[in-house]
Amino acid sequence: MNTLKKVVLFSAVVGLFASCGDDDSTSTNGDGAANGIITSLTDPDYSATALKGIIGADIELPAGEYVLTGGLVVRSPYTLKLNPGTKLKAATGGTDVYVIVEQGGKLDAQGTAAAPIEFTSNSATPAPGNWGGVILCGYAPISGGGTAVTEVVDHFYGGTNASDNSGKLDHVIIRYSGARVNDEKEFNGLTCYGVGKGTSISNIAIYNGDDDAIEFFGGGVDVTNLLVVNAKDDMIDWTQGYNGKITNAYAIREQSYTALSSDPRGIEADGNLDGVSPNQAGQSNPILTGITIVNNADVILSDVIKIRRGSGATITNTLVKYGASATKAPDDLVDGTDSAGDAMASTSVTLNATGTALVLTDIKKGANNATINVTAGTTGGADTTVFTWTGYGF
Repeated sequence: MNTLKKVVLFSAVVGLFASCGDDDSTSTNGDGAANGIITSLTDPDYSATALKGIIGADIELPAGEYVLTGGLVVRSPYTLKLNPGTKLKAATGGTDVYVIVEQGGKLDAQGTAAAPIEFTSNSATPAPGNWGGVILCGYAPISGGGTAVTEVVDHFYGGTNASDNSGKLDHVIIRYSGARVNDEKEFNGLTCYGVGKGTSISNIAIYNGDDDAIEFFGGGVDVTNLLVVNAKDDMIDWTQGYNGKITNAYAIREQSYTALSSDPRGIEADGNLDGVSPNQAGQSNPILTGITIVNNADVILSDVIKIRRGSGATITNTLVKYGASATKAPDDLVDGTDSAGDAMASTSVTLNATGTALVLTDIKKGANNATINVTAGTTGGADTTVFTWTGYGF
């Protein structure tokens, strides 16, 4: 999930990052030589077959295939635009291959149902964790205020602009991401660090990631129409004051997919990083509606829904399904307890559940007596018809 980050940063470090941004604003070293900064499609640093480096101007990539061979960093105030049908195929470089949008930068990745944009592995035999993933960093608030440094690749996030805009993602597919630095630091499919409500994220499909499919570190970006297939760890994860809305999400572990982390969950919800700051202002408290969580594999999930460490949540119109092949019960169906702090009192979870392995009374409300209502049933949850564009067979 996550490890404690530095939230107090020396001004000298900030100054160093800022000065680097100023020094790198030119397109070449002055003699036409490469300098790691892409300012046009004729720049010596640009290569469609070895795409990496810093986006140092507004860049639009024509529709087509590109091979990502290193970190691709979108710097403020620039935008990287990807056209419908574009596919970025990441070399199997693990943690060295990723796409990150810095604070003030934007990713404009607007695919269509007929021509989605895809981030995937370039391996002939792709596997979870082949590459890092897609990361957005914004200026929206995080719990406790101030700024912090990302879990991986060390970029700043957080601030005071709840309406901050990191771009637009629509009809986007992410596959085989989630490379791990170590057991405490890992990439996800899509990671939102302090991403504001001015950002638009809709129609997203995340397949076969080695860690979480999607994780939020603070911010308040809303996500609509999310499909998660075979996340090794958590399907949906948040921490550090996330206060957005997740609407219409379908998350499934297929029968054939048995890979597990140490504590995989459908939803893992934290108020602050690792529960070490229970009195921080701005704890997580998002709203989720139209959520389906499916387990068809004969494996044990730690919890289907875990809300802890000061997080709240309002979760409605939700369906939990355990298929006939999923005979191992989760540790808990809904758990609002944790040694580092329970779910906040305003937490409300209402769901239907079905499956012979599920015990519908296997819920823990926690010391704050969260509202948890579980009913036997097969109705509710996500509208799967909106995912026709993915080609996934429900």
